[in-house]
Amino acid sequence: MKLFFPLLALIAGMTVAIQGQINGGLGKKIGVIEGAFISFALGTLFLLLVLIFFGNGQITSISTVPKWQLLGGILGAFFILVQVLVVPKIGVSTTLLAVIVGQIILSVVIDHFGLFGAERNPVDVNKLAAVFLMFIALFLYTKK
Repeated sequence: MKLFFPLLALIAGMTVAIQGQINGGLGKKIGVIEGAFISFALGTLFLLLVLIFFGNGQITSISTVPKWQLLGGILGAFFILVQVLVVPKIGVSTTLLAVIVGQIILSVVIDHFGLFGAERNPVDVNKLAAVFLMFIALFLYTKK
């Protein structure tokens, strides 16, 4: 069971690569905003079905959560929109490398300051060196 969640996260990461190519192709055929809308709408429908059959939380408590916690859907829609726009122009691997570098940079800031209710996990020299090396990797990967 100890490996289940990391393996699940690994598989989810792999699906993002597939999703990028699928969404990029969809955007080329029907338009960027239209492709993002269709992708998000179908994802919403899928989640509605999962909610109906497996949900056991308290969706009616939505009015009690801090309003900033409702921004996740908007951020997800923005990500899909950018993915649909960018993948056909620079490819899946370059897009995802840039996404991962962006995720790591902001996650270091979130951890360091304990933002959004996160545990504080201060930045050290090793983390800064790793982030710097990721920037170098992104530069080398995109260098022509």
